Amino acid sequence: MFLFVVVALFSACGGGDTASGGLRKGEGGVYYGGVFRMNEVEDIRSLFPLDITEVASDHIIRQVYEGLVKLSQSNLSVLPCIAERWEKNDNATQWTFHIRKGVKFQDDSCFTDTNGKGREVTAMDFKYCFDQLCTASPINQQFGNTFENRVVGANEYYASTVIKTPLEGGVEGVKVIDDYTLQINLLYPFAGFLNILTTPGCFVYPKEAFEKYDYDMLTKCVGTGPFRLKNISSNEAVVLDRNPHYWDVDKFGNQLPYMDGLKFTFIKDKKAELLEFKRGKLDMVYRIPNDMISTILGELDDARAANPPFTMQVVPAMTVFYYGFQHKSPLFSKKEVRLAFNYAIDREKIVTYILQGDGVPGIYGIVPPSVGSYNNKLVKGFYLDVDKARKLLAKAGYPNGKGFPTLKLQTNSGGGDRNIQIAEAIQKMLKENLNINVEIDVVPLAEHLESLERGKTLFWRSGWVADYPDPESFLTLLYGKHIPPSMADKSYLNAVRYESNTFDSLFLAAMKEENEKKRMEIYNQADQTAINDGAIMPIFYEENYRLLQVYVKNFPANAMEYRDMGRVYMEPKEEVKEY
Repeated sequence: MFLFVVVALFSACGGGDTASGGLRKGEGGVYYGGVFRMNEVEDIRSLFPLDITEVASDHIIRQVYEGLVKLSQSNLSVLPCIAERWEKNDNATQWTFHIRKGVKFQDDSCFTDTNGKGREVTAMDFKYCFDQLCTASPINQQFGNTFENRVVGANEYYASTVIKTPLEGGVEGVKVIDDYTLQINLLYPFAGFLNILTTPGCFVYPKEAFEKYDYDMLTKCVGTGPFRLKNISSNEAVVLDRNPHYWDVDKFGNQLPYMDGLKFTFIKDKKAELLEFKRGKLDMVYRIPNDMISTILGELDDARAANPPFTMQVVPAMTVFYYGFQHKSPLFSKKEVRLAFNYAIDREKIVTYILQGDGVPGIYGIVPPSVGSYNNKLVKGFYLDVDKARKLLAKAGYPNGKGFPTLKLQTNSGGGDRNIQIAEAIQKMLKENLNINVEIDVVPLAEHLESLERGKTLFWRSGWVADYPDPESFLTLLYGKHIPPSMADKSYLNAVRYESNTFDSLFLAAMKEENEKKRMEIYNQADQTAINDGAIMPIFYEENYRLLQVYVKNFPANAMEYRDMGRVYMEPKEEVKEY
């Protein structure tokens, strides 16, 4: 049961940081004003579009930067953004985008010719940014999942920048027709190209900013989005304020965004985060501590008929939680070892007892359910089979675990206790079922990513959220062409360094297939190939649980947790309820 306490609005919500104080009404029943407060449990590494590798940073920069197109927050379809319209040729190898006039970069001192006032965006800005996307750099992690092996001349231009002699004219396949027309030519038909353009690597920023700030753009943002970076305090808080010159309006003619600002905090403990939400200090909570889901659901049911204290949203997530193996190591180069590990794990037990049912056991493929028209249940995945696991390990040369070295399992802190609880369960299962000793090493996320991308850890926890709603967004993690030539180089996408000619040929064939049904069938074959090889260890597919304060409006949930905060608003409340 809830204890309802009636308090003054500003007292409950924290005075000037209130969610619903000082609101003013717009056309169509919307409200302007308020600062939306949300939390991330992991630290951010970078706010530069080309260097985005984790979810927390992605949630922030999507409010500051934009691209030619974007996703719908409600159904994840592709919508116009800075490009007001586009067309493609008959075989989807040539795409022409028409840039909307009047879109301006946010004000910044980098614009010396206009005394700090943001100038208009043109096709040349996208050409510049797409050339940077295809430039070798320590802060460019986006080339591999965007233009590489897709856009005419992208690979060649990238190679030229590696040897510090960039090809004149930039990427051949990206052409400026005039100030407001951009053309992109592809190597092969690819109907899903618009999905690629919604990712951070394809956001636009001004040349002036990159030339002035260079690597400082990791924390210095100049975009076109509805919000601007106001300040950042070393993983304690990131504050964005309203862009007063934002170009977009709603269907009633109201200029967006509605809210005055956004505040991101970095409370690492999920229970502490939930407490802040209950106290009215946060306006949303994404993911609920596993051991509190049943309690929260019960509390909501108790109050639903009268006056629910919050809104709960639950949707299947385009997210897979998995464990990675370093294929280049002597241990995990052996297929039998990887398969033995997979068959030694009871995924049903992990979901039932650790996650409290918050997820789906990863007993199918690498691609989770709810990804477009893809049916992951057509892929035969892994189930608990101890006898089979032991036979495979013996075949690899380690009967009953004899001679198998003590293994370090690396997982990242953050996300409450879930990561550690799952690691402990897998540690126990590998000991009981294969007689393998595992030590758990918990490290901060930045250190965790650096270690696994450079091949310095052999066995680790990972997870992947779709960049766009297509199986390719997951299967690209195993594409062999993403592996750098040296172990000393970072392998961002294919961190496990899995190589399979069969998988690669299927992956490429699916990307080139224009027929949707056939494309999904080929992706199923690629998924099955990777599973048969034990490429990774899928553990579960997530479900997104989100709590919102009742005054938060126009904030639909989706399977990618894609957020377009420019259209979210808050209604005024005469009183709030603590519980």
